[in-house]
Amino acid sequence: MTADARRTTAHATGRPGDESPFALGLLLRRAHWRAAAVMTEALRPLGVELRHFAVLIVLMDRGPTVQRDLAAETGSDKAGIMRVVDDLERKGLAVRKSVPGDRRARAVEITPRGRELFEAAHVAAEPLAERLAAGLGAGDRERLTELLTRIAYPADDEM
Repeated sequence: MTADARRTTAHATGRPGDESPFALGLLLRRAHWRAAAVMTEALRPLGVELRHFAVLIVLMDRGPTVQRDLAAETGSDKAGIMRVVDDLERKGLAVRKSVPGDRRARAVEITPRGRELFEAAHVAAEPLAERLAAGLGAGDRERLTELLTRIAYPADDEM
């Protein structure tokens, strides 16, 4: 690379106006941090953390799920998912059950109390989610959701 090319190449700063190849990822990371902080604030009064809620989301969506699949779906490791499921069991929000035909596998299932908490979390999160999106104009929230969906779930699934 020539000295002229180095001078004209944008470097990652993570600040507004960053034109580097890292800019989109850095903005997504910062937006994630803000969204996670809002969701954490909504979940705190309910006595759960975002990592717990992530498992409840999977259980509500997929039904009873083996721990290895929970780990994959939530981006956790085996030990981490075991701690989260232990916490959920202690709180009465989920239970482990044997998987027919597989002595070693255990499926995790959400309890009625877990379903109630899941619904309560959505109610608690609504005003905070509105605050998170307060700086967006008419139609911006829907457009942002559409664009992020296309990034997160690419049609050709290259990743």
